Amino acid sequence: MPSFQHKHILIIVENLPVPFDRRVWQEANTLKESGAMVSIICPKMKGYTASYEIINGIEIYRHSLPFDASDALGYLLEYGVALFWEFFLSWKIYFKKRFQVIHGCNPPDLIFLVALWFKILGVKYVFDHHDINPELYIAKFNNKGFLYKMMILFERLSFATANFSIATNESYREIAIRRGKMAEDKIQVIRSGPKLDRLKLLPPDKQFLKGKKYLIGYVGVIGEQEGIDLLLESAKHIISIRQDIQFAIVGDGTCFLKMKKLSTEMGINEYIDFYGRVPDDLLIAILNTADICVNPDKPTEMNNLSTMNKIMEYMALRKPVVQYDLKEGRFSAQEASLYAECGDTIDFSNKIIQLIDDPELRTKMGAFAYNRILNELSWDYEKEKLIKFYNLIFLLNKDR
Repeated sequence: MPSFQHKHILIIVENLPVPFDRRVWQEANTLKESGAMVSIICPKMKGYTASYEIINGIEIYRHSLPFDASDALGYLLEYGVALFWEFFLSWKIYFKKRFQVIHGCNPPDLIFLVALWFKILGVKYVFDHHDINPELYIAKFNNKGFLYKMMILFERLSFATANFSIATNESYREIAIRRGKMAEDKIQVIRSGPKLDRLKLLPPDKQFLKGKKYLIGYVGVIGEQEGIDLLLESAKHIISIRQDIQFAIVGDGTCFLKMKKLSTEMGINEYIDFYGRVPDDLLIAILNTADICVNPDKPTEMNNLSTMNKIMEYMALRKPVVQYDLKEGRFSAQEASLYAECGDTIDFSNKIIQLIDDPELRTKMGAFAYNRILNELSWDYEKEKLIKFYNLIFLLNKDR
């Protein structure tokens, strides 16, 4: 393994705290284990409110955000506050211990505004492209007006500022080349592979079944584009046919209360448990109990081209998956999933019932899922790509 001793990497992430952001935390630990000093700037959120702490030798600086935005004006305020703190804390960290790389994780595509000042001093900027923000904007607000054009501009400027770029899948790599005008040799695909030492296989815990025979599990953000409303429609259809199935929805987001209210209005509360954001041990216990896990992401261009971490976490726990037929979702899961016609909640319901009624197929799909993660997609494979990529960065920056 290459040694990055005497190197200091600053990671900036705006939309989630660390270590809750699993991808960022895995990247940070991999770089730390390779000898680098790693500092992280991220927001404070529920459960992660310390302004400064050291975990695994990684220094984490957290800043406040005014609120969790849900509209365009709110996002403008949120991002403005985040940029202020990122700029202030970056200089504080730089004067404490000079860093050679800023590793900026979007959304939003605004961290380049911080990196620009440090590039004058020879610091390299790595743009870690987590979300395609123009498509995310359309998914949230359904228009291509002025703010959408600003998203396109910010994305382009992020790539123009970056010395190197990380893509989470081949679709994002293609966007970096086509829309970002990034040189192919400056882009590395590093998928968000799960760590198997975290996602341990455990016996089911019947308390989550709530007296039912089967459990359907979901974990992830609860926002507009995640399709929880579609999942509730499918659940209502299933419940009208049979009453032996419970649904466990784990996660939080801007639509959490809205979805709980919708569940009540639909009259299906008895069959739906909203757990909110939970500790890892509870999350893993729920997923281990699930017979089937679901990904009801709406068929938007954003979701079509994005790799969803939840799918690979399901697979790492040997779970068969039901999802809508989207490009990157199909690439990740392959034979571990059944694919419903996009947006068709009845078809989605039927796919769940098909798996409930076919335990042999569930077992076969779960085995395929686990083996694909174990042999192809776990973080053990992806971290080697990250190490080689940073070795190239430091080799080209060896005089600094």
